[in-house]
Amino acid sequence: MPELPEVETTVRGLERFMLGERIARVQLNRPNLRRPFPPDLVQVMTGAVITGLSRRAKYGLIDIDRGHSMVFHLGMSGRWRIDPEEPDKHDHLIIETDDHQFALCDPRRFGSVDLLPSDALDQWPQFASLGPEPLGDGLSVEHLKTALKGKTQSIKLCLLDQRIIAGLGNIYVCEALWRSGIHPRKQGGKVTKPQLARLVPAIREVLETSIRDGGSTLRDYAQPDGELGYFATRFSVYDRTGEACHHDDGGTIKRIAQGGRSTWFCPKCQK
Repeated sequence: MPELPEVETTVRGLERFMLGERIARVQLNRPNLRRPFPPDLVQVMTGAVITGLSRRAKYGLIDIDRGHSMVFHLGMSGRWRIDPEEPDKHDHLIIETDDHQFALCDPRRFGSVDLLPSDALDQWPQFASLGPEPLGDGLSVEHLKTALKGKTQSIKLCLLDQRIIAGLGNIYVCEALWRSGIHPRKQGGKVTKPQLARLVPAIREVLETSIRDGGSTLRDYAQPDGELGYFATRFSVYDRTGEACHHDDGGTIKRIAQGGRSTWFCPKCQK
């Protein structure tokens, strides 16, 4: 599933071509993705000017001058294609501006598109309970110390809880825990303040590095311009079972299951 860096990369890529453009046409090639398209999407979007693009957690937002925002989620395999040379049978939503065409391609159809009043986004159920953005000022040692207090659940699963931090996914939690030397099975409430002081910048660093690299190309993901992200070539633990730890400490990367997901870590340097 595209994670925060992939969505951030997508939004930044779209912004270069969408911002300030007038929407000339909106075409729906099927009635739904994971759930039905908004019934008034075509009417509200057609003729509007795109005034902003942003991201919240793993959602992308396209703001228009009519007081609404189109919120999209890429699901398992979704991606935007800019000025595609050929149509794709999985292009389910087409947005045409005066200068460009944007196709939302989603072969598995686990993505979603919603249309909401821009001033009510914080009250939308999917956003209302989200924690702070990991790249924003809201993520701090004090926030994590308070949010994790008394937690007996593993720190790995705590960090995947969107109510604690918004947008973190499996890849980047594994990588951040390795960078900060924290064992993924350690109870959240027992992670020490010095460990949290390493974890906060580790989360930011791994996300910022991935964004610079264009995201992690896993399965179907690609940037809007078709370029593939290459952060996957920089993984320190993710999907490296049996390989040597990059800390050169003699450790070997192990894989365990937590909450139905795979976790990779170095048992020698993560305590």
